[in-house]
Amino acid sequence: QVQLVEAGGGFVQPGGSLRLSCTASGRTFNTYPMAWFRQAPGKEREFVASIRWGGGTTFYADSVKGRFTISRDNARNTVYLQMNSLKPEDTAVYYCAAGRAFSSAYSTESNFGSWGQGTQVTVSS
Repeated sequence: QVQLVEAGGGFVQPGGSLRLSCTASGRTFNTYPMAWFRQAPGKEREFVASIRWGGGTTFYADSVKGRFTISRDNARNTVYLQMNSLKPEDTAVYYCAAGRAFSSAYSTESNFGSWGQGTQVTVSS
């Protein structure tokens, strides 16, 4: 179990940018694959992006590919989601999640056992 806290959500106009951050407690952050999911009202939670434990390989949902970038700073126990060219369809509560240590968790929600409280992102004119 790892405790995660998201930050950086807010209001932005279409075409704008936001950077979300998720900070974890503990000493083992580097061992967890990390991901971002989002959930809009009336919709299921969906995968957004993930990064393997330690860093390197990343995965993105088709809907955000080319616009969003996930990264991590293990020294700061933080994972980021840089969101550019935001669209109204990106409006949702964004959650960061951690998978089991050293696991190959990519986009399957059930592979991530620790979740933050979420941060609201609203894209509207």
